Amino acid sequence: MGKTYEIRDPIHGFIELNEWERDIVNHPVFQRLRRIRQLGLTDMVYPGAMHTRFEHSLGVMHVATKMFDQIVKRRQDFLETELSFTAGGLERDRVLVRLSCLLHDAGHAPFSHAAEGLMDKDPTTNKSYKHENYSAAAVAFLMQDVIENHPLNQNYKITAQEIADFLNGRVALGRVLLWRSLVSSQLDADRADYLLRDSHHIGVAYGRYDLNRLLVTLTIALDPETESPVLAIEDGGVHAAEALILARYFMFTQVYFQHTRRAYDHHSVQAIKHLLMEAQRGGDLANKEAFPSPTSRENMEQYLKWDDWRVLGMIHRGLASEHGDILLNRQHHRRVFETPEVPNTSDLEFAEQVFAGLDDLVSFVDKAESSWYKFESADIPILLRPGQGDEELTKLSRLSTVVSGLKAVSRTRVYVAIENKEEALERVRVLRQQKEQKEAQA
Repeated sequence: MGKTYEIRDPIHGFIELNEWERDIVNHPVFQRLRRIRQLGLTDMVYPGAMHTRFEHSLGVMHVATKMFDQIVKRRQDFLETELSFTAGGLERDRVLVRLSCLLHDAGHAPFSHAAEGLMDKDPTTNKSYKHENYSAAAVAFLMQDVIENHPLNQNYKITAQEIADFLNGRVALGRVLLWRSLVSSQLDADRADYLLRDSHHIGVAYGRYDLNRLLVTLTIALDPETESPVLAIEDGGVHAAEALILARYFMFTQVYFQHTRRAYDHHSVQAIKHLLMEAQRGGDLANKEAFPSPTSRENMEQYLKWDDWRVLGMIHRGLASEHGDILLNRQHHRRVFETPEVPNTSDLEFAEQVFAGLDDLVSFVDKAESSWYKFESADIPILLRPGQGDEELTKLSRLSTVVSGLKAVSRTRVYVAIENKEEALERVRVLRQQKEQKEAQA
């Protein structure tokens, strides 16, 4: 594959690239990721959270390659006899996986997931586009030359559209969908990297787990219900799988859904919406408050001009409405009420009373299920080998009381402007007192 290059990484040591991959990294579409923070404005709460999608993308490619190699090493006979893979096909798939994982976040909006709610709707589904759709469009419309015409692609004939289809999860890819699990599943390289990376930069231990143990127990098996291949963990890696699920849970509750961090998500979205409306006023787009849809080269060129640097500069110049001023002066709206992580009927009823009681003071309501990093009941396939040659696929939740006991976080919070905080807290206090008096009389 010619000359190789190494990039020093704080999580994985050295990440190796060949000349083709280095040229892709040097492409303007990928270089833009240096200007997209991994966690938006999380540094307003955790000052170390200044890392970017650039380094994360390199990390995902690195981890996905390790996963791929481990699966082939341990299950090559299964891949060839049960799934009809060939040595040449596996070699080509490995390249496709590396390039796709490298480019999986190429279409992220400013401040990453925070601004994903400003993506336009797909008229064919009436659902909002996701960053994966923008990543696929960036590859298909703007990176064809560096992908298809590189000398190192002569033996593989990988196309930009093939990578775009991989990122979009198109069924037409057939067996390659197995490898897409490496970038989008309960065991994907994406979360495997961001949990460790976010923990490192933020300075917390919540996201740490044993990646090495996870890798050496990673395998594939046939799902008996669908008869399709799935990523799984051998039974020797059950505790490593538990640790991965717990890392996601703790990072969600302590970092991704941290109350002040979520306030900054809200303000940044409102600021970007205002900037979009002003920048696109008088243009051809029907929805002036949304990013251009990922449906043409022209739209993607306009979309990719939006990055953190541009938005932060406009905020600094006072162009981003009152929400920009709030961000600039760190005067975010304050949380005045929240339910438990898993509210019961009584909690939900009281929440409704609070909403009604605060009424005119409420600035916004935040729900855990609306967060990109929402923690839902998660499970991981576990491959058991009770006897010589025998295999049985089960679920981690059936083997782990820790995982089976976890419930989806569905906490709701209410925020008010900083100048209304004391009045709002007093109203909540009175409502809570009234609730306790009624319960005492019952």
